[in-house]
Amino acid sequence: MSTEVLFQVQLVLGYVTWLLCFGAYGLPWLNSMDGVAAQRAIATLHSFRFFGLVFILPGVVGPDLPAGFAVFAAYGDFATGVLAMLVLLMVRIPRLFWPLVVAFNLVGTVDLIAAYYHAIQLGLPAHAEQLGAAYAIPIIYVPLLMITHIAAFYLLVRAGKKRDLQQVIP
Repeated sequence: MSTEVLFQVQLVLGYVTWLLCFGAYGLPWLNSMDGVAAQRAIATLHSFRFFGLVFILPGVVGPDLPAGFAVFAAYGDFATGVLAMLVLLMVRIPRLFWPLVVAFNLVGTVDLIAAYYHAIQLGLPAHAEQLGAAYAIPIIYVPLLMITHIAAFYLLVRAGKKRDLQQVIP
């Protein structure tokens, strides 16, 4: 099997596995919490996205990893991680907490979508070996990150609808 096919198969299986796990354990757990606690749990996971800086660390990734991918992915992850940490720090200040929840999820989702776009444009799947030790990030970590961003938006929309219903129904 070619490097490109192996990478794509593993990426799809990463999503399948995390969706099965998240559906069985993650979403029921988040649904059992109040909105603040659920968003804190998601932000806690994403606060580790500073790890994405590994894409620009010489010796961890191959020297031929496209710079257009590496730099954008590294700093997009870093920005998302910092925003997630701010969410955790502002939990007691709702007027800052909720906008930061939205901001970190928007920035994080755009970062992941843009990283996929850059990876495709630069032919990264065919040269996935250049990811070196960071290979596990797109295969194992990124699917969970994307799934939890979607869950965060779902929980925000659900909370908004619930709030709207409470205003209509006495």
